[in-house]
Amino acid sequence: MTQGTGHGENGDRDRSPEEAALSERLGNLDQRLSEFRDRHVKTEQPAGDGEDRAARASAMALGFRLSSELVAGVVVGAGIGWGFDRLLSTSPFGFIVFLLLGFVAGVVNVVRTAGAGQNRRGGS
Repeated sequence: MTQGTGHGENGDRDRSPEEAALSERLGNLDQRLSEFRDRHVKTEQPAGDGEDRAARASAMALGFRLSSELVAGVVVGAGIGWGFDRLLSTSPFGFIVFLLLGFVAGVVNVVRTAGAGQNRRGGS
């Protein structure tokens, strides 16, 4: 029964070369894992810069979105005003009124979008 469990003298003698080989393989694996971890940690450190770049890109995207919403509101308002002026022959008045309405609509959209972005980030 002692040979089957490996606790007797014969079991220790038979397993000694196997254990030595296993111990050597385990040591080599540990060394390779340590080297891999060191390389992996070194490559992860610049990832902080990548996160910073992603944050800047996200802020730029939000800025472009806000500016395009403001410009779109003004352009659409001016277009509608120009169309009313052409249809109704009220030369500058429709253009001026709808240009101002488009500006107000653009500002409202910008404020709404900027406010939604603040709430999403946990601001007040």
